[in-house]
Amino acid sequence: MNDQETLSTSTRWLPEEELSFVRERVPTVYVEAIPVRTDHLGVVEKVGLLLTARPDGTLTRSIVSGRVLYGETVREALWRHLTKDLGPDAEPLVPATVAPFTVAEYFPTPDRTGFTDERQHAVSLVFIVPVTGECVPSQEALQFSWMSVAEATSPLVATEMSGGQDRLITMAMAHVGCLP
Repeated sequence: MNDQETLSTSTRWLPEEELSFVRERVPTVYVEAIPVRTDHLGVVEKVGLLLTARPDGTLTRSIVSGRVLYGETVREALWRHLTKDLGPDAEPLVPATVAPFTVAEYFPTPDRTGFTDERQHAVSLVFIVPVTGECVPSQEALQFSWMSVAEATSPLVATEMSGGQDRLITMAMAHVGCLP
């Protein structure tokens, strides 16, 4: 093995069977982003949500979310997931300081934090990210929709979300002073 291979920080992940083994033993670091449209004063006017199909065939609304890969900075992971999920023309404005507005801890059961991921224990850094460009869902997303703050925090939309992400939307809007 040469020095380049030893020092490589290329982004890669584990095969599925190894990933399952690790998920059962080690928390995984994620980034999550709540896309927003703001007015000229930075006040949130719209919240962007993805519509995705779950493995069981049901549809769910979700925010941008994904793992931080080995050798990848939080900023790089945030950018990668935003452009992957919202398309190359989304023009997300990654914050100048990479400090999340909150940290969400996902567990296989809801009794610990209310955030759940049946596959694993995950620690997620959650960001509110203004997006100025055109969003076209990619990867496994079926649709992307801009909703008013009132719609995005409504009980109806909450029933369409899973894992506690509806709480993250409400927490984010409270954080920026925009609860309806």
